[in-house]
Amino acid sequence: MSEKLFYSIRNNELESVIQELTQNPDLLNVKDQRGSTPLLLATYYGFEDIVDFILSLNPVIDEKDGSGNTALMGVCFKGHEAIVQRLIDAGADVNIVNGMGGTALTFATMFNKPGIVKVLVDNGADKTFKDGRGMTSLDIAQAQGFSEIAEILK
Repeated sequence: MSEKLFYSIRNNELESVIQELTQNPDLLNVKDQRGSTPLLLATYYGFEDIVDFILSLNPVIDEKDGSGNTALMGVCFKGHEAIVQRLIDAGADVNIVNGMGGTALTFATMFNKPGIVKVLVDNGADKTFKDGRGMTSLDIAQAQGFSEIAEILK
């Protein structure tokens, strides 16, 4: 049953996702073989219409996938800037730490996403947090030569 839902998400089939979740609301927070919920998968692919629909159903917003990443972390390294604020508005915690010691801000910095870094900082991301290597996001930005991000983080 959930396989059809995940297939529909991967193929950006909004109407099918709506039908599946309307008929089977218990699938909202089910996980696939990689530990992704429907929200995690939709955000990973950047499918905004599907994300909006799933968010309207009040899913577990900070559920972690098999790697310990939340939907917010995923959009930060994938670069889906339009989805970042949606997740935050829905209650995503900007300071959750994954199993490797990273946060959404860490990912946005490492993958040189200045727009996302600004949104995260504006919404309370901890600029003083040190990742698993003992580096702050500012340290990462400076080490990588990401001057625009370094300015936001100063």
